Amino acid sequence: MLGTTLLTTGPASLAAPGESTWTPDLAQITEDDANVRFTGGALRLAGEPVRAASAMHDRDEGSLVLAAHELATPANRIAATVDATVPGDAQLSVDVRGELAGGEWSEWTTAPAELPEAAKRVEVRIAMVNSRDGRSPEVRGLRLSAESGPQVAAEPRAAARSYRVYATREGLVGGTTANGHVIKSRDHFVALPSGKSLSPKNTGTYSVKVCTASRCAWAAVWDKGPWNIKDDYWNPSAQREMWKNLPQGKPEAQAAYQDKYNGGKDGFGRVVQNPAGIDLADGTFWDGLKLSDNAWVTATYLWTGTGTFGTVRSTGGGPVNVRNAAKSTATQVGMAGNYARAQVDCQVTGDSVTGSQGTSNVWFRIHAGMYVPKAFVSGVASVRAC
Repeated sequence: MLGTTLLTTGPASLAAPGESTWTPDLAQITEDDANVRFTGGALRLAGEPVRAASAMHDRDEGSLVLAAHELATPANRIAATVDATVPGDAQLSVDVRGELAGGEWSEWTTAPAELPEAAKRVEVRIAMVNSRDGRSPEVRGLRLSAESGPQVAAEPRAAARSYRVYATREGLVGGTTANGHVIKSRDHFVALPSGKSLSPKNTGTYSVKVCTASRCAWAAVWDKGPWNIKDDYWNPSAQREMWKNLPQGKPEAQAAYQDKYNGGKDGFGRVVQNPAGIDLADGTFWDGLKLSDNAWVTATYLWTGTGTFGTVRSTGGGPVNVRNAAKSTATQVGMAGNYARAQVDCQVTGDSVTGSQGTSNVWFRIHAGMYVPKAFVSGVASVRAC
């Protein structure tokens, strides 16, 4: 559509400004935002080659993640009014997430958003994709509104969801991921085929644990793909953005490849050549898991569970070794990428290590028989003894 468009998403209460209504500053762009700029009174794409590299998406996209907003009272419904121009087949969405009990964040949901539980802190993301002829959406204003409504019974959160999926190597060194990260040699991140779990650049809000029979790797979700970009297959079928008639845990690409679902094609109409449900950056693939070819792995979507979580922070930006005992000389059995989140089960005393978080002889167990030094994990003071 051409010209000025006023997009309203949500209940009529939007028209009544108050403590639950706010207008963010669209000009507050940080280095963690991707391919957006504010000029001429509007937010638009900045013209950089930011795409969903893993999905081989052929159009530029970008996103602005606004600073977290503190509500006066917890709310579970968020609506938006957007003053914008969306040319041709360009795309624009306002996505919302809320901070859940325990400090974790819900997945991104397009407004009007129904959060899984009432939240007092919310974040908003403006996501844009240019038109096929290269024109960008323009957002001149945004007003948001929050209210409390009947709570939909949510699936109990306990252990994080895990599924057996086919993993492929992303490669594409020098390319740019959907969150604006430029892919490096031996990089450590993963791609999942949905923007609902896309971590902002240099964060690991949404991270996965990927395991073979003998090794595990922890990595942040920094790209969208493989194949699809709207397939949150780890969610209950009724909540999936697309392909709601597929069973939970089965990627659309797997169904297309194995069962000729959707005529054997992905969401872009391409013939699916493998059943991939996760893409691994080279370092995660080669170094973390020691894979030499695409393989079936067990992926655990850590943000879907409860527990104690820490963030891996190395001293040089590279991955942290995961070992089979609390000793610096113990066998390496995996790697945890910088910024990745890991669930901490318990702690043991071992070798003293100096890292980004200081010096400590405490090691955290993050998987059965797998340990990392506390010196490289932020956000966890202590947990029970193993």
